[in-house]
Amino acid sequence: MSNWDLMMPGMGLTAIGVAGLTLSYAGIAHTFIDGMHALTGLTMFVGLIILAAGILDGGISTSNRAKATTLVILSISLGFGMYAMTMNTSNYTVTIAGILMAIAFPAIIIAYLSMKHPTVAKPIGGIVSIAAAIGIIMWVSFGIFSAPDTYMIPQQIGVEEPTDDLTPSGPIFAIEILKDSTIDGNPDYSPDVAVVTQGYVIEWTNADTAAHTVTSTVDYGETFDSSLINAGETYTLDTSNLELGEHEYLCIVHPWMVASIVIEAAKEPTKVIIPQGAAMPEDGQIYYDPETLDITVGTTVAWDNADTTVHTVTSGKAPETDGIFDSGMMASGDIFEFTFTDAGTFDYFCTFHPWMVGTVNAE
Repeated sequence: MSNWDLMMPGMGLTAIGVAGLTLSYAGIAHTFIDGMHALTGLTMFVGLIILAAGILDGGISTSNRAKATTLVILSISLGFGMYAMTMNTSNYTVTIAGILMAIAFPAIIIAYLSMKHPTVAKPIGGIVSIAAAIGIIMWVSFGIFSAPDTYMIPQQIGVEEPTDDLTPSGPIFAIEILKDSTIDGNPDYSPDVAVVTQGYVIEWTNADTAAHTVTSTVDYGETFDSSLINAGETYTLDTSNLELGEHEYLCIVHPWMVASIVIEAAKEPTKVIIPQGAAMPEDGQIYYDPETLDITVGTTVAWDNADTTVHTVTSGKAPETDGIFDSGMMASGDIFEFTFTDAGTFDYFCTFHPWMVGTVNAE
């Protein structure tokens, strides 16, 4: 008779494994990492081994309880199998299902005959083996002239790749995944709470030796999900379409690593006026108004040329430029904008009139 001490845990592990595989491969729990796929698959196979050992303990059981157990397992497997068939979009699903049925049906028939009519099991098994061998030979033979993947497996319709550059563009806000952040309690993301102006591109850099993710918490990666970021790699997120407010995120590999980004509405640029007469080197003349500007990091400064002649806004100390920003030639009425994403003191001048100097202090 069957050993129920083995069959009961075997049934449970099998059901859990089948459910986990279905959820992960159907794309429902898309934040599952590859290890979760392997874990649920291993759970399913361990459950099947224990279940088989319980059913076959003392020989093949024909009791009603053993039959009921078999029906339960078949129902669970078929239920999740049909659910996965309808939920996924893989082109190979029908082919794989056909191969599984081609293996399963002969195996079931041979097993049944071995139990009920052992005298005919051997010739039936031989016939099935010969038929399988002929099928494989024909499949390979036809494949010489038409590769098997062109007539057995549905082909994806060619899709033209977009020619536009889809790389996020905009000022960069840097966040670092800190070293040793895998240890619970250690600092993980820096800054832990990042206040970012909408329109910026957030760039996470993994400075740790382990792989991490950046996954939105509230919807398990629907808003943004980096997948695995290996050591030294980066992940960028364009905030242009993110809703204003706080967005918490975590690392799904190390779920104690939690941080958040706060998206703020874009602010109006801080203006600096180039007044009339700025080209004249006279005592008391204001060249940039204000000549010294104190701002916070992330502020955009707009220089407005209200003079009647051409000017520039070029970073550096005259006559040397440092390449941080340069407006180029600004005619009367032109406006030049630059966003200061780093703290520091930034000197600038007009290349046409090098006595025109100004300073921006970003804190």
